[in-house]
Amino acid sequence: MSQTVTPADEQPSLADRPDHSGSTGAGFPFTAVVGSDQMALALILCTVSPQIGGVLVRGEKGTAKSTMVRALTAVMPAQTVVDGCRFGCDPTEPDPGCPDGPHRDVGRQVRPARLVELPVGATEDRVIGSLDLQRVLGEGRTTFEPGLLAAAHRGILYVDEVNLLHDHLVDLLLDAAAMGRSTVERDGMSVSHAARIMLVGTMNPEEGELRPQLLDRFGLTVEVTAPRDPALRAEVIGRRMAYDADPSGFRDRFAESEDQLRVRIAAARERLASVVLDDRGLVTIARVCAGFDVDGMRADIVTAKAAIAHAAWQGRDRVLREDIRAAALLALPHRRRRNPFDAPGLDEELLDRLLAEDEPDPEPPTGTDPDSPDPDSPDPDSPDSDSADSDRPEPDNSGEKNATPDKPAPGGSASDTSTDQASQQSDATADDDDREQSDTEMPRGNRPGRVAQADAPYRTRLFTAGGLGSGAAGRRSRAVTSVGRVVRAADRFQRGDRVHLPGTVRAAARHPDRARDRLTIRGDDLRGAITEGRESNLVLLVVDASGSMAARRRMEAVKTATLSLLLDAYQRRDRVALITFAGDHAELALPPTSSVDAAARRMTDLPTGGRTPLAEGLLRAADLIRVERIRDPRRRPLMIVITDGRATYGSDAVDRSRQAADLVRARGIDAVLIDCESGRFRMGLAGQLAHRLQADYVQVEQVAADVIVDAVRSRVPSSGAA
Repeated sequence: MSQTVTPADEQPSLADRPDHSGSTGAGFPFTAVVGSDQMALALILCTVSPQIGGVLVRGEKGTAKSTMVRALTAVMPAQTVVDGCRFGCDPTEPDPGCPDGPHRDVGRQVRPARLVELPVGATEDRVIGSLDLQRVLGEGRTTFEPGLLAAAHRGILYVDEVNLLHDHLVDLLLDAAAMGRSTVERDGMSVSHAARIMLVGTMNPEEGELRPQLLDRFGLTVEVTAPRDPALRAEVIGRRMAYDADPSGFRDRFAESEDQLRVRIAAARERLASVVLDDRGLVTIARVCAGFDVDGMRADIVTAKAAIAHAAWQGRDRVLREDIRAAALLALPHRRRRNPFDAPGLDEELLDRLLAEDEPDPEPPTGTDPDSPDPDSPDPDSPDSDSADSDRPEPDNSGEKNATPDKPAPGGSASDTSTDQASQQSDATADDDDREQSDTEMPRGNRPGRVAQADAPYRTRLFTAGGLGSGAAGRRSRAVTSVGRVVRAADRFQRGDRVHLPGTVRAAARHPDRARDRLTIRGDDLRGAITEGRESNLVLLVVDASGSMAARRRMEAVKTATLSLLLDAYQRRDRVALITFAGDHAELALPPTSSVDAAARRMTDLPTGGRTPLAEGLLRAADLIRVERIRDPRRRPLMIVITDGRATYGSDAVDRSRQAADLVRARGIDAVLIDCESGRFRMGLAGQLAHRLQADYVQVEQVAADVIVDAVRSRVPSSGAA
């Protein structure tokens, strides 16, 4: 099949398709949004300098995130594009590899700035483009139909709920953001076009975190919360109600401020190239990024670009310290996170200290440094005058706890250090079971039970659901998904499917009434490709928090294993839920969510104590899975029970736990049982429970993936053995 690209004048323009662009210019005014100054600044800086790389907006629901992003295009300067080019090429610097090119002596067209919305449920062909099957079958020409990346070139690509985006779409965005081009290699077609996009994403952290690779591609990030000032909240309500009552009149009220903002943005763009960032400013940026221990060099580069844009926005031709500070507050918070359990944010006191430091080889101070912080800075004193105090907090906050001879205890106070050391020495000479809190012992009064601290998470074994599923693409269990390796042809073709060429040809060749000298393919001959990959699951953690688990070392192991499983669920894009049981009931500590850091917070603060209501925990888990199967039938559950297998609540505790296990097995729930029993003498109750559940049985010390590797290595002779 020869490759020819249909000329632009024979194909509909993307601008004629309303689903590609949300830039109508008739929404809520940008300058009318109240209480989101940091978000407005981040969006404006990226508009002034698109090379910054876009904005990620994190915030609770109902904080005007989407409203503000959609209103941005109304204050952005208009664009000049090549007339008739479906890819929006710049006439002054056209893309030499544009599929609609080459562009020589072409007309020009001015159009408003474009905002293209990428739905989280979009298919791959709608994002990168695909083969125009209608033209292929009707005219016999290979024609490329551009996707959303082509429509967003030189504009904004907006993804609402970006943290819910499927992994295969995230990979496409990473390629476009890194290379500034989109390359399509599929269905016998090879097309490459420019895709320089300003990526803007909004998300609610309660629904899950973002992949680190995509998180780092966002130049800036802001946290948005609803205002707590009653007067400010009243202003928000009043403006929203006024807009709903008379949208046109409300926009007229803010027309002048919108025009002023548009003019100021255009002026900042023109000033951008003349802004100077000197060597002293570069050293300051490098010192700040190194001081916050960010990974790689992208943070330094983005901070520099944002500082230049901020200076241009403020009407200056030179980058000052306040520009670097504003840029660092936007460019660094999301780059300091090492895992999803780390809280985002930036220590502004540390930032001010880093900004106030002198050059590496300064002259002895003789007076007040003109570049010292402003008088209204949180620390007006010179760093030389309080070095004894300013250098003390960092080692005190982190060094002393980690210097203990045994495991660190995050979250513990300094007064508990001697007690912990004494208890470690005592535990070293006795089994954990000898130190357990009795099942019958309840916390005194209203005081919660003991709270054990977890160690750092480790890489776990891969636990999967059995069989072949059909859920959303992920990284856990085998399934028929939208991405993966092609295994066979489907009986029919649906829009969005990949074409299975051998199956299509075979289907067309079965018709004897067609011409023998030329194979004719019709629409009903098309066959879709069935691909097999990995799916995401609902990982339900059922954790025993009773008194039998209260031995300090045992609960440390349980919490560490649980946090490790949560981290594994985050990396595999699963939804997670957490059920704990202790005393006389089981509690849903966290409903099904993609936010594993919320589950980690619940688990870290979980106290232990009381009897063991094992049956209640299993029944609560079975009921939750029943409800979730109704809500999302395609997402398969994987129940992970972490217990020692004891059941002590109620006179018939053992019989009821067996009946509950039979119910879980009868409902076909895939399960894994992690045995937390320790000590020299083991009762083996967890193994019996695993057999009744027909669950995979794993001891808690075998959850780590390295345990399997070490076990295999110990059985394999070394290469130097005779």
